[in-house]
Amino acid sequence: MEHASSHESTGPFLGNEFGQHLKHWRNTRRYSQLQLAVEADISQRHISFLESGRSQPSRDMVLRLAETLELPLKEQNEMLSRGGYAPIFQARSLESDDMTSVKAALRMQLDHHDPYPAVVIDQAWNVLMTNKGMDTLLALGGDADEMWQEICGDGPRNILKLTLHPAGLRRFTSDWKTVALVTLQRLRREARALQSEELQNLLEELLALPGVPDDWKAAVSDGTPAPLLPMSLQAGGLAMNLMSMLASFGTPQDVTVADLRIELFYPADEPSADLLKMLAAATP
Repeated sequence: MEHASSHESTGPFLGNEFGQHLKHWRNTRRYSQLQLAVEADISQRHISFLESGRSQPSRDMVLRLAETLELPLKEQNEMLSRGGYAPIFQARSLESDDMTSVKAALRMQLDHHDPYPAVVIDQAWNVLMTNKGMDTLLALGGDADEMWQEICGDGPRNILKLTLHPAGLRRFTSDWKTVALVTLQRLRREARALQSEELQNLLEELLALPGVPDDWKAAVSDGTPAPLLPMSLQAGGLAMNLMSMLASFGTPQDVTVADLRIELFYPADEPSADLLKMLAAATP
């Protein structure tokens, strides 16, 4: 195990922002000092010194600890800042010229998934891109733009609000209670893992929607979300069974890219697959 390197210093440091931040994330990840030390291949004594402010970490040490704790890139930047170092991961808009190749790859993935629905979302589950299959699916419930306006107003279009809102997919989801509960459990787990105030606020907003039982708050806290989300939809005299899964970039080096995910919907049976193909063929 490593001890403090020649690039790290010891002694009292005012403020100790890094140490407090490290301890916060260690506790969030439910690591003891010993467990973190073993995983990061350093001494427990050094972890203790870093948290107490007796040692100041090197830049490499900050990144090692951040990666061991599996922090998102945004939080790795924050930990670097608190350690006295400049952030290294950029956060570029998806619309910037530098992200053209990323956007093209996303569009290719979405188009390749047609005629099955797919949508690109950010960390807060806001919709950034959709494919024709998703547009066709939403059109079964009427004018999709009017539905989005009623659910989200002029704010970002949010896929979780679409799922749980009375004006959204709830109207067409025959197993809505199961879908909604799994969705809320997944959101709570993410909010806790990322320590995200934005996701926590979204969770509370969804729990406050009409028709969401009060006792779901306890069920959401206690439950563990399933790896796949099945759902049964009925609209316009048509019925289909779907299941969804999330895909993400494996080795992102940009905060925006790290937050991107693609939700892919697959037919759960042959009749549902045939129906989606038929709808795609009938859509101009």
